[in-house]
Amino acid sequence: MDVLVNEDTGGLPIKQSQCNDQTHPKEILLEKAAEFGCDVTDFEFALQMDKEDSLSKFRSDFHYPKMKDIPTVDTTLVDGESDCVYLCGNSLGLQPKGASKYVNEVLEIWSKIGVHGHFGHGHIPWAYADEVVQQQSAQIVGAKTEEVAIMNGLTVNIHLLLISFYRPTKQRHKILIEAKAFPSDHYVVESQIRLHGFDPKDSLVLVKPRNGEETLRHEDIVKLIEEEGDEIAVVLFSGVQYYTGQLFDMKAITKAGHKKGCYVGFDLAHAAGNVEIELHDWDVDFACWCSYKYMNSGAGGIAGAFIHEKHANNDFPKLLGWWGHDMKTRFKMTNEMDLAPGAAGYRLSNPPPLLVGDRKSVV
Repeated sequence: MDVLVNEDTGGLPIKQSQCNDQTHPKEILLEKAAEFGCDVTDFEFALQMDKEDSLSKFRSDFHYPKMKDIPTVDTTLVDGESDCVYLCGNSLGLQPKGASKYVNEVLEIWSKIGVHGHFGHGHIPWAYADEVVQQQSAQIVGAKTEEVAIMNGLTVNIHLLLISFYRPTKQRHKILIEAKAFPSDHYVVESQIRLHGFDPKDSLVLVKPRNGEETLRHEDIVKLIEEEGDEIAVVLFSGVQYYTGQLFDMKAITKAGHKKGCYVGFDLAHAAGNVEIELHDWDVDFACWCSYKYMNSGAGGIAGAFIHEKHANNDFPKLLGWWGHDMKTRFKMTNEMDLAPGAAGYRLSNPPPLLVGDRKSVV
């Protein structure tokens, strides 16, 4: 079931099939409340919505902290043995109950056979650890398997991709981001601009909300791209804005950027695993995401990167490491790079199987 979440409904899911361009999700909820004979603010309404939610069965797949174990809870006011109401998935997703199985398996194999764990043992052969979750991760972001690499952390991946896609010239040297971008993104962009000898005061374009508003209007984003696009090298936007929760029209932003000759990429930290994404079909050039929010892979979990297949054999500048070498010839150790095509060529180091274990428990 596809779901939508809207702030006007308190974050309750609405079947996408119930919504159309004319009906606001809030109205759908009001209709449901009338059907149940209660108000949307009633506890009974929440219970009825839970009963109709076809995704509710997945709740039992995760560990919910007990109220007594949360440091800030006053147990004189609540039942300490009850599960907490967890509304922090935008920061860190809950632990899947299957995580310990895969993580412990990696540790056990290491203890029993040491280096032989690299090939063909258990659910996560270490030498292919990233590939174990590659296909499923690609499906989540609407990509082909070969367009995705599972590697590093989010900020590292943004840097690696901007090395390739941000190649400023005197005429086209700007990067466009939202004014309230996540701080790490902002720091990355500023440092990339300086790395190439430009000044963020001249080369950083910030899209700001209108006076008195908190979110960005889509038409204002497109207008700024149209006005400054001839000088913009890269449009780097969030899929979902981390501070406001605003879902951006990634397909339309990509189209607007390409129309002006810009590369377009997205930080999907708050979008991957949260909303529908079709990176390949939308013709997005590149994207990155973390996996510990809506994909529940644990704090600091391994991240992902996307490069559209049209750039699979690019000659862009890039930073190289031995895990970007084609697997068929990697262990010949010739010191002659046989670069893997696409996103795989951007991998630097062997993947951490312990982090992949967390990831596999979800996908």
